[in-house]
Amino acid sequence: MKVDIKVPAVGESVHSAIIGSWQKSSGDYVEKDEVLLLLETDKASMEVPGETSGQLEILKKEGEEVQIGEVIGSIDTSMAKPKEDLKNIEKTKSANTSDSGSDSSKEIERKLSVVPEFSNNSLDLSKFAPSVRHTLLEKNIDPATVSGTGKAGRMKKSDLQNVASNSPVPQKTAPIHTVESGLKARHEKMTTIRKRIAERLVASQRGTATLTTFNEVDMTRILALRKSYQEVFQKKYGIKLGFMGFFIKAVIQAMKAYPRVGAQIDGGDLVFYDHCHISIAVSTERGLIVPVIQNADQKSVAELEKEVLYFAKKARDGNILPDDLMGGTFTLSNGGVFGSLLSTPILNPPQSGILGMHKIEKRPVVIGNEIVIRPMMYLALSYDHRIVDGRESVGFLVTVKECIEEPTRILLDI
Repeated sequence: MKVDIKVPAVGESVHSAIIGSWQKSSGDYVEKDEVLLLLETDKASMEVPGETSGQLEILKKEGEEVQIGEVIGSIDTSMAKPKEDLKNIEKTKSANTSDSGSDSSKEIERKLSVVPEFSNNSLDLSKFAPSVRHTLLEKNIDPATVSGTGKAGRMKKSDLQNVASNSPVPQKTAPIHTVESGLKARHEKMTTIRKRIAERLVASQRGTATLTTFNEVDMTRILALRKSYQEVFQKKYGIKLGFMGFFIKAVIQAMKAYPRVGAQIDGGDLVFYDHCHISIAVSTERGLIVPVIQNADQKSVAELEKEVLYFAKKARDGNILPDDLMGGTFTLSNGGVFGSLLSTPILNPPQSGILGMHKIEKRPVVIGNEIVIRPMMYLALSYDHRIVDGRESVGFLVTVKECIEEPTRILLDI
């Protein structure tokens, strides 16, 4: 019996994905729960495991765009598991021509003969996926020197490609074209996920009536509070007391006062939510990923700080799951960690609001009749003007400002 492999749901408002890479080849025997391929979207990449054991048939190639629910392959459960031998290795080589070149059987045998050069001579290569095993042999990479980034530390082909790219072996480079002026320019192909991010950002700009309003906040009391309780906080919770927990709390207070900022458009209706699922923008090597802290309004500052760190690490390690990205009602983006003084953040559809935080900088400000130096931060609220009016956006931002400048308002929920 053949079991279809379908594209799973990969995140909120995501209707398609790109096949990043197959970890197996057509004709390979695969085990249940073994990773078959990597899917890429504008939000994240995810591993797709097999639902059953059997022989794999691939219907869609790497780089193809596929729709959610589309059949991209199948597993024939009637096929028995074959014995591992050189013929299987040769078969894997043929099915992975894009990675393996045109080695002969004698060449594969030669590569097998160099395996004892590895520091761990007792390592069983048969436990690796065929594409991974072939790359180990082809590049003569010691598996003991590679850290797997897949589930449970499983080694993926991309891990080996990263190792190979850092080796002295000559790598293919992008073509360099000479322009009329005599200067040279290097062309680098955009990654799939970067293309999807670009498409989504353009769609956000075209599909919303985005407007941005600004304010500034005096960080004096929050900084003093952090300094006073940092040591106690770290001892109790095992993490540093940062700013994000306070800002999330302040945003929640503002959303209660101005619920339209957390609402979304659904056809001709406005949808208002009773919960606050807060999205946190995390910068990774692959692009911006926005995991969601579920029910943030029910969590303490310490719990929020822990979740921010948890999702940041998960995103940068490439372990974000589709469920981690779904259901957000408002987004926070902290460009200040990179030194940004002021920016206009882009909405994360279908959300109607995003708060941009920026660099804390000492500036002269007037308090009473005196000019004093205070640590100040610019805040930028981008919002969908189709839902949110100017009065509401300004009121929302002022509420955030008041909560940060008077942290007791957060504790007293006022």
